[in-house]
Amino acid sequence: MTGTGVHPFAAAVKPLVDAMGAEMVAPDEARGDDVVLSWEGEEVVAVRLPHLADSLDHLLADLERRHGSLPALGRKDKQTVVRILEERGAFSVRHGVETVASALGVSRFTVYNYLNRENALNSEKSARESE
Repeated sequence: MTGTGVHPFAAAVKPLVDAMGAEMVAPDEARGDDVVLSWEGEEVVAVRLPHLADSLDHLLADLERRHGSLPALGRKDKQTVVRILEERGAFSVRHGVETVASALGVSRFTVYNYLNRENALNSEKSARESE
């Protein structure tokens, strides 16, 4: 990002940028919705965030790298994947349920069942904790 190589701050944030599916660009190439990061008063790097739909694809690819082929997972592991995706907001994206169902090799109905099951478990846990 600088004339002499990658700034140490840029190198430090790169794993986070990669995990978000974002892109690092030079600060002078930043667009209006990019996030410019500074270190000690110097603009070091701009982060171009992905579109929501791209983020869901990136999340699914990351989960597949970590867990293996998503359609080949067992029911319990697929439920875990759905829980992780829900925590990360995957189902707020238009057609999120359909995209996840396709990636897992299950029906939309199954994804909704996994979501309902998780919500029921969370409600039970909250009820027990409030007693």
